[in-house]
Amino acid sequence: MPSAFQLQCHLVLILLAASKGDTRYLEVRDAGEDEPFLLLSEDLKRELSAGHIYRRSLRRAEPSPVSAGCIDMLSIEGQFTFTADQPQLHCATFFIGEPEELLTIEYDFVNIDCQGGDFLKVFDGWILKGEKFPSSLDHPLPTSQRYTDFCESGAVQRSIRSSQNVAMIFFRIHQPGNGFTITVKKSANLFPCNVISQTPSGRFTMVIPHQHRNCSFSIIYPVVIKISDLILGHLNGLFLKNPSVGCAGVGDFVELLGGTGLDPSKMFPLADLCHSFHGSAQMKIGCDNTVLRMVSSGKHINRVTFEYYQLDLQEIENRKENSIEEFCFPGI
Repeated sequence: MPSAFQLQCHLVLILLAASKGDTRYLEVRDAGEDEPFLLLSEDLKRELSAGHIYRRSLRRAEPSPVSAGCIDMLSIEGQFTFTADQPQLHCATFFIGEPEELLTIEYDFVNIDCQGGDFLKVFDGWILKGEKFPSSLDHPLPTSQRYTDFCESGAVQRSIRSSQNVAMIFFRIHQPGNGFTITVKKSANLFPCNVISQTPSGRFTMVIPHQHRNCSFSIIYPVVIKISDLILGHLNGLFLKNPSVGCAGVGDFVELLGGTGLDPSKMFPLADLCHSFHGSAQMKIGCDNTVLRMVSSGKHINRVTFEYYQLDLQEIENRKENSIEEFCFPGI
């Protein structure tokens, strides 16, 4: 059975696919019973390539005798409007770009009752089940500064840019008819640091040029990950994690993490790569979430190239028969 984290993340990623177009723009291709694969139709691609601004309403909670939450997902630029038709008390919209993109959220129009308990907040990153990405250890700002509250700063700060390829908004609106309109734009990020992958497979090169920072690349799937090139500025070595060995005392290294949540700082450390190499290091990680994290002292130009693809269902099931720990720990 999928974990609660997997189900929530898969819901977000399915919403991502669906939110790339209105229902009239969607093509559904069967990728199995559990994960229908929704793709952008050619109609929407033609409209966007012609320079049209994509517009749609954000999803609302369905009418219910009790207060219900509402969640949405956006992966393209455009203008997006939310208008409450009933009290909407627990709402969030997730934004995601390509790894090499930053996101800018602009307030075009806001009509909410801040004094009556409404709010509209932007968060620099994602939060899911209380866990943050990027983690507090990897983000350049303290957690309190990653929130931008319209009710406190809307008149002054009407444009917020993310530090990575993901961001989100939280909002609460009590009065039907109230709401807001925002515009989402993307810009290039020359040195991406902290990324959530939109897909279960891909290839990426992470570069940290003489900067004292930590960068995490998150893949919300069980995967095989292959590292083909690692330059750390200081001999070959792949070490399975052990409390008494590893990369202790080394200022620049890469670690592989696995876990069932979103926050890399709360994941299991699986392996350290402490030295530069050219070749191939491969690991199978059967966790809900896999993270490659680079720690950089700022003394070198550090670079890692890797590719990843999702473990097939049969292999995951075979590993799960052993134990939870064995399932989530690496195979080389």
